[in-house]
Amino acid sequence: MEKEEIVHLGGSIDNALKGEYYIDVKNVLQEAWRITLQSRVSINFGLLFVIALGMLSTLVASQFFGGMEKVTSDPQAFMMINILITLIVWPFLAGVEMMGVFHAVGLRTTPKLVFAFLKRGSWVAICALLTSTLVSIGLQLLVLPGIFLVVALSLTIPLVVEKKLSPLKAISVSVLATRFQWFKLFTIYSILVLLLTAALIPIVLTNGTDLSILAVMLFLFCLTYLVPLYYNVKGILYREIFGMQLKAIEGAAVSNDNIFSA
Repeated sequence: MEKEEIVHLGGSIDNALKGEYYIDVKNVLQEAWRITLQSRVSINFGLLFVIALGMLSTLVASQFFGGMEKVTSDPQAFMMINILITLIVWPFLAGVEMMGVFHAVGLRTTPKLVFAFLKRGSWVAICALLTSTLVSIGLQLLVLPGIFLVVALSLTIPLVVEKKLSPLKAISVSVLATRFQWFKLFTIYSILVLLLTAALIPIVLTNGTDLSILAVMLFLFCLTYLVPLYYNVKGILYREIFGMQLKAIEGAAVSNDNIFSA
């Protein structure tokens, strides 16, 4: 008979709140890149579904406000559409976030993981709405508070899903824990932004020329690596800061990727 053993990987909330964790910028990026080369397909297809859902929801919802042209010209309607899309999309986008976490602890994923956490969907949607509101307010207050919150709140969704924290508790824990090594997290995210900016350079240089289509195709190809890299980076950061508990099944065939059931 197979025996199950609980395996704890990475940090913990208690240690994170005391600042007892360490982030190595170079190691995080290198590990995330290795993972991305092996597991980018599931994130890309999962995200394609989320984007399609968001676009469809936007088109349908905009009809109630008189069409897209009126929505874009009416700040109140535009805000309401944004809130609605956030509530619809984020329960599925949480699955993409968790793909990065699962990859960081050696678990394989499939695109259907976007449907795996809908039972926590209401909490995820509320958390996403609260964090986006806080970031927006912060950006309006001399920008710097918003930049701080973008980084400090970047790991709230996995806390709601995997640790089953309430939105307010996840926000509090994330801010209190990440403040100890905020600058390292900021450095990591800044490098990812620079990579994205570099991928956009060919489009800027070829704008209006015959090569512009090729530049766009090159950019889209780069996104198939950069987007999974971003989510895998977040997964590694979550593992190192907050940790994750898994069930190891004794007696199962063990490969280089240890077999876990999450």
